[in-house]
Amino acid sequence: MREVTLAPQHFIHPVFVHEQDGEVPITTMPGVSRHSVAGAVEQARTARDLGIPSVILFGIPDYKDPRGSQAYAGDGVIQRAAAAIKAALPDLTVIADTCLCEYTDHGHCGPLCQTADGDWTVDNDAALDLLAQTAVSQARAGADVVAPSAMMDGQVGAIRTALDAAGFSHVPVMSYAVKYASAYYGPFRDAAGSAPSVGNRASYQMDPAGGEREALREARLDVAQGADYLMVKPALAYLDMLRLLRDTFDLPLVAYNVSGEYALIKAAAQAGYMDERRTVLETLTGMRRAGADAIITYHALDAARWLRDG
Repeated sequence: MREVTLAPQHFIHPVFVHEQDGEVPITTMPGVSRHSVAGAVEQARTARDLGIPSVILFGIPDYKDPRGSQAYAGDGVIQRAAAAIKAALPDLTVIADTCLCEYTDHGHCGPLCQTADGDWTVDNDAALDLLAQTAVSQARAGADVVAPSAMMDGQVGAIRTALDAAGFSHVPVMSYAVKYASAYYGPFRDAAGSAPSVGNRASYQMDPAGGEREALREARLDVAQGADYLMVKPALAYLDMLRLLRDTFDLPLVAYNVSGEYALIKAAAQAGYMDERRTVLETLTGMRRAGADAIITYHALDAARWLRDG
């Protein structure tokens, strides 16, 4: 009688890749680490062996600058990791997070400029060219899918145009279409070293109280520009938006079970307040029930093992 299924094939495993040797645990995300390129390959292999069909890569470079140049460098850490994973595991789908915040020295998703009042803000149009360069560089390195997460106006169109012009018309764009200015991102910013040094991201990410019309407007713009997938981020506090997009669009829909959602369950489980296995599987099932075709989750490896072992 069950209508909802949950299986490893529904998961996307996130992997943080740094330029150091070895593995560095992330204290705010128990059980999650930064990995070397070689370690990222092993993470991908573990995911594949558990039946998880794809990974999404986040890079932490040694060098950062105001324009995030390591995001689009041919020998950048994500480019090297994507190439290494595809060489070792050609059947695994490699998704590259396409953003600049991990690569800029100020932690924003594009180069900064000053307003007439002297405040710092992101130069949206300058960011579009850099995001397009990043997507092409990632596709050239072997990424199967690019996933723009910067929430710059026009980013999907700029990336689609650049990919087509560079001969990558077959590479789909997974759009972070409905992405909120959320407190749930805190542990990720520790993991990626991407907390803004000035200002905040509320000027270009969505207002949590924005409602359905804003979500539909953002998603429709990305669909019109050529998005191949839509995403809602975070997932748990926005299950209504998942259902709204599922009922409105016929594109594949992705839920991002973000770092703060992961950390809450981990902390409660470690304190003995909740059963981790049951809570995780119930949470992920709720995202599937709301309409998600795939879920990016830091629980992916554990959840896949639990499902495999019954």
